[in-house]
Amino acid sequence: MDTGYTAFQPVSKEMCPSLSSISLFKEHTRMTSNTIDIPGYKAGTWVLDPSHSEVTFSVRHMMISKVRGAFGVKSATLVAPENPLEVTIEASVDATSLDTKDEGRDTHLRSADFFDVENHPTLDFVSTGVRIEGGDFLVDGDLTIRGITKPVTFDLDFNGFGVDPWGNYKAGASAKTVINREEFGLTWNTALEAGGVLVGKDVTITLDLQGALQQG
Repeated sequence: MDTGYTAFQPVSKEMCPSLSSISLFKEHTRMTSNTIDIPGYKAGTWVLDPSHSEVTFSVRHMMISKVRGAFGVKSATLVAPENPLEVTIEASVDATSLDTKDEGRDTHLRSADFFDVENHPTLDFVSTGVRIEGGDFLVDGDLTIRGITKPVTFDLDFNGFGVDPWGNYKAGASAKTVINREEFGLTWNTALEAGGVLVGKDVTITLDLQGALQQG
């Protein structure tokens, strides 16, 4: 039955070959020195849908495995001019929502040893630029954790554009970066009897995002 709506779905090679892989991105996306043409892209203000978005992280534990956790996204807004390379992004993550599926560990991570959520309840990101490098779409910006701000770069992949059953124009994207937690004041650690330390320095942050273009 024809409902009159176009279902939201990921972009396929047939629908949008420029976004299906890095090599296809290079081949089909039109780029010049200062602009880029992304099929499905629309200028305007995009607001994150928290119920369809997730911020996760992973860090080495005891030198032999990884601990994974997640944060709730508090807010995120992307202002998109006609040129995608001029977009600006502001995002805030609720540090108190940290969840690693272990209440004791979560309590410790929220404490002053790590995120100190009582004094720093959010993690914040403000973009400073967008660029294409080697076929990768990179978003540079300032990340603030525990009151300390450092430059980071997210490697961004577009997952598609489409209209949901309520007529909202949606975009999906994923992004990843790696930070040194000690640069943000998250320095707590303890030595292991066999050598090494309990918690690794490098933290991988992964974003799975869905946003809606604001009407009017």
